[in-house]
Amino acid sequence: MRYLISGGGTGGHINPGIAIAKEILSREPDADILFVGTKHGLESKLVPREGFPIEYIEVSGFKRKLTADTLKTVVRLVKSFGAIKKIIKEFRPDAVIGTGGYVCGPVVFSATLKKIPTLIHEQNAFPGVTNKILSHFVDSVAISFEESRARFKGKAKVTLTGNPVRGELFSIDRTEARKKLELDPNKPLVVVFGGSLGAEHLNQCVADMVNLHGSEIPYQLILATGMKHFEQVMKAIKVPVPPNIRIEPYLYNMGEVLASCDLAVCRGGAITLSELTALGVPAILVPSPYVAENHQEYNARALEHRGAAVVILQSQLTSEILYGQIQKLIANSDLRAKMSAGSKKMGIRDASSTIYFLLKKTMSARL
Repeated sequence: MRYLISGGGTGGHINPGIAIAKEILSREPDADILFVGTKHGLESKLVPREGFPIEYIEVSGFKRKLTADTLKTVVRLVKSFGAIKKIIKEFRPDAVIGTGGYVCGPVVFSATLKKIPTLIHEQNAFPGVTNKILSHFVDSVAISFEESRARFKGKAKVTLTGNPVRGELFSIDRTEARKKLELDPNKPLVVVFGGSLGAEHLNQCVADMVNLHGSEIPYQLILATGMKHFEQVMKAIKVPVPPNIRIEPYLYNMGEVLASCDLAVCRGGAITLSELTALGVPAILVPSPYVAENHQEYNARALEHRGAAVVILQSQLTSEILYGQIQKLIANSDLRAKMSAGSKKMGIRDASSTIYFLLKKTMSARL
């Protein structure tokens, strides 16, 4: 079988596509898989690194307002259909999968015109514009949050699958992970991170916490600043950093850290939240206000509504509020246990296989 996968721009769209591709190959070792993306999107780095072939098209997203670039965007979109037609004709896919981002729009839509079985995967609680439009034409829609079902028309074609997460997360032993990280087995661990790039506001709040309360903090704390923010954070901390607090530019061993932690403080990215819920990690969520359609807040509220997280908007977050909320949760193990149970109820560990079987069902329906 031949599968064409398209999605791009950010890791949140690309990594699910890569996870689906790996799931297909684990079940169909002889399958041919081709990605379609843009040269300026993150897919140009992530997809080849995973060993998958990728074809590039010239397409860009529309701005929210009409600008001088709007006409150029339209021209690129029209031209992209010719390139996509050629790719589809040469590759002859048995199915086409879209994982969001503007690049997958013309790719998946072209496949629907050719009557090729199509499936799109939506990572967020509030669907992106591209997937909302495509949902009118594709055969199947896979969603990651139950909240997004009502935002798609044609609900019969919508299936809750969850977001694919790294399988290695489930094989990590908490006790062994804590030993490897040289953590105190008797103290809870709080992990603060803002995604791969970091989050400046979160970093500053933690730096202020250390300055004001460093010697009083009774738990272990790991802050991942993001590479570009590390030196800035270290300069902002004016006191000696206590041994129970670690400031790192990046966490390369995130699986072990998540397995070890008792509370996470982070943004509301879809993949991050899927990993937290798969492991049942209680969380304080500070959704990024800088993302399209405010989708991180919708994701975060979905966890909050199920008692799995506390949501604090960035506009309301101060170091004292963060310090107080962490203290409250760390001091109350019963509350954290309830949050963990709520988180696990949301977690979907077999999302990749669920998406695979939905894809095969979609293909069978076209025979």
